[in-house]
Amino acid sequence: MGIQHAGDVRPPIHLLAAESDMVARLALQSEHRFPVVAAMLLEEIERAQLHERETLPGDAVTIGSQVDFIDEKSSQVRKVEIVLPALANIGAGKISIMTPMGAALYGLTPGQSIHWPDLDGIERRIRILRVRQPSATEPPAAA
Repeated sequence: MGIQHAGDVRPPIHLLAAESDMVARLALQSEHRFPVVAAMLLEEIERAQLHERETLPGDAVTIGSQVDFIDEKSSQVRKVEIVLPALANIGAGKISIMTPMGAALYGLTPGQSIHWPDLDGIERRIRILRVRQPSATEPPAAA
């Protein structure tokens, strides 16, 4: 697969079971258009620890999470929201779960880092700084 850096162990990730099923379906539906990202997402879901909402760590990246992370190569800090493809708007900082960066951030918690390829296939090490969850009053994201 190529997303694991030599000698680097990917960090454990935590996902909502129901949400991971939806994301897996989305990845399978997108395999022909986005084969690399679909494969990455499916691999990450496969290795994830799955939770119900009550047992999910409160700072794990899920759909709707706002995430501050740093690209350790460039030292650039970015703030993004992870969204479904239909809601993606890079200018507004909303990145699709079906992008390499969205897939990389999914399931991580603050302090964790991972080597991951960007849109150009160049591997980067990203580290999660902060995760904010959507408010309880917002409706859940639709597939």
